[in-house]
Amino acid sequence: MKVIIIGAGWAGAAAAITAKKAGADVTIYEKTDMILGLGNVGGIMRNNGRFTAAEELIALGSGDLINITDADSRHKNIDFPGHKHAWLYDVNKIEADVRDYLINMGIKINLIKRVVDIKKNNKTIEGIFLSDGTYVKGDVFVETTGSTGPMGNCLRYGNGCSMCILRCPAFGPRISLSQRAGIDDIKGEREDGSFGAFSGSCKLAKESLSPDIVKELDDKGVVVLKIPPEDINLDKLKIKVCQQYALKEFAENVILLDTGNAKLMTSFYPLEKLRKIPGLERVKYVDPYAGGKGNSIRYLSVSPRTDDMRVKGLDNLFCGGEKSGLFVGHTEAICTGSLAGCNAVRYALNMPLLILPKQTTIGDIISYANYKLLTEDGIKTRYTFAGADYFKRMQETGLYTTDIDKIKNRIENLGLTGIFDKKLI
Repeated sequence: MKVIIIGAGWAGAAAAITAKKAGADVTIYEKTDMILGLGNVGGIMRNNGRFTAAEELIALGSGDLINITDADSRHKNIDFPGHKHAWLYDVNKIEADVRDYLINMGIKINLIKRVVDIKKNNKTIEGIFLSDGTYVKGDVFVETTGSTGPMGNCLRYGNGCSMCILRCPAFGPRISLSQRAGIDDIKGEREDGSFGAFSGSCKLAKESLSPDIVKELDDKGVVVLKIPPEDINLDKLKIKVCQQYALKEFAENVILLDTGNAKLMTSFYPLEKLRKIPGLERVKYVDPYAGGKGNSIRYLSVSPRTDDMRVKGLDNLFCGGEKSGLFVGHTEAICTGSLAGCNAVRYALNMPLLILPKQTTIGDIISYANYKLLTEDGIKTRYTFAGADYFKRMQETGLYTTDIDKIKNRIENLGLTGIFDKKLI
């Protein structure tokens, strides 16, 4: 059985792992020269409700990527405004470690191989076409291409190409395969009705910061610096994709996190204004290079799907990550990708597809985000375990906990312990 995964971000990597564990022949096609995509500039795990979700993944048998981020964490159990017990992984180590792990599992990774089209027979995808004209057949497909790019979208809905980690000019634009198959994508909206949202953070070169700030980052993992009163802009919070960081503290302060580089918790910040802040007089951006002007635009390509992660209107295409909903974060991508990869194999074996129950936080967010898309305000909301509306829901329903034994028992009582770790072929 051949499972083809398009896109090697966190969701694609997670889908590959669960499909491989189930016994499939798994091949990933990635348009750039690196896996993990936005994971190369992320770094935040286990904050707020993501702790619960991470431990659910481990109990379900798909904690592989959580274990790697844990091992690569520079700081553990740190707090910053609005967030508790965060772990910060090293963005300069994570990609190679995950790549090696996938390869050692026997997963085939094809880099600089951009998928541009599909061949379809009625509701079944038979194969994919690469940009060089190569045609590849498969039994079942998982699309985890994300929702960022191409350059034209960043120009139309943002401030132009910000030269981010995805590097569309070098490796080509993102292609929506579900759209190529005739399924209309959903676009996320902002409060004013415009489409998309800016990525929520930037990376600064640590060596360009003052020695005092570098030491504090190394010691504590977080630094909070006051913004001059004349530069405070509360309206800027409305454009962020990461609504869990749309707090007053993030408008009145520059918040830096140590992820190997210094993670700047704002979508963009004019360089000359940034250099007015004591200790940042010589600061420079690492990602995006145009972080003084803008950032990448996301949530422009979401596939309509069912709660088993299958794309509506197609029999053998599954999706995960931002392609599967208005989700924010690495943990969220790993959760949706894990289910997509498992169900891809189940579909090919004619087995019933797995829908995680709402008694799990993973099953609940997958179902809740889908339901909310049908509501008037749902298209303007983002869903994350880490904050905003969904974390409130976790707390209100009792799903949020940092008690690992309680989480294990929850999964065990549902009969789901190790469900993603079982060989099906």
